[in-house]
Amino acid sequence: MKTIALFGGSFDPPHIGHKAIAKAALNLKDVEKVIVMPTYLNPFKSISHNSYEDRFIWLNDIFKENKNIEVSRFEIDKKEKVPSIITVKHLLKKYFKIYLIIGADNLSTLKEWHRYEELKELVTFVIVTRDNILIPKGYLTLNVDEKISSTQIRRNKLQTRIKNITDLLDKNKAESIEVFDLKDKNYIVDYAIIASSLGPRHTLALLDHLKKGIKPAEIFNNVDESGDWVVIDLGDILIHIMTPEYRIKYDMETFLSEIGNTKN
Repeated sequence: MKTIALFGGSFDPPHIGHKAIAKAALNLKDVEKVIVMPTYLNPFKSISHNSYEDRFIWLNDIFKENKNIEVSRFEIDKKEKVPSIITVKHLLKKYFKIYLIIGADNLSTLKEWHRYEELKELVTFVIVTRDNILIPKGYLTLNVDEKISSTQIRRNKLQTRIKNITDLLDKNKAESIEVFDLKDKNYIVDYAIIASSLGPRHTLALLDHLKKGIKPAEIFNNVDESGDWVVIDLGDILIHIMTPEYRIKYDMETFLSEIGNTKN
């Protein structure tokens, strides 16, 4: 086997668009195998939303029926950010030619990639068309119809989680429930939820309802609790449950409104 297509990325999470790209890459000239390479951590990112093991398992499940698509552990087993040049040099010990598949949205930063000048001599770039981005002449292209993205999947999932939380609070008599959108606002979470209890005992009762109603799907990273104010840290969502007196006293709404946009 001499020629492969390398399709790397976070796959956070993987989706039908990724599957379509990998299958389309098998149609490139002389390609005998597509190697799907999940990153341990994208070199241009500081976090992953899902663990590398989960992403690896999901990718294997997606491609298990296609013997010409292999999911590799090379990068995730290194437990660190791995530049594409390192992966390419590793694969060239076994394969003669590599098509490197990237999305059109990566073209603007391609020259910033680690050892780009060396990398471009070792691979043939294949650009996946996206969002009507103009692709310069000289590049091979892959046209894939699927429009869904990992970012959109995460956002849809996040909205579902928020609805589950606010529905449960409303069902159990919480009052004045507000959701604050803090994405891209340089805050510690993507969303904050504030709700009023009817009193100290009700505050703790609402905490108990949340523990029973949204676990184990939600991971409670930390809980600060008292009868007057409970704060629940879900990683990307903070839930504040306060008695009316404490809500007026600390006025979290004003603070959060100055950071992001409020949704009722």
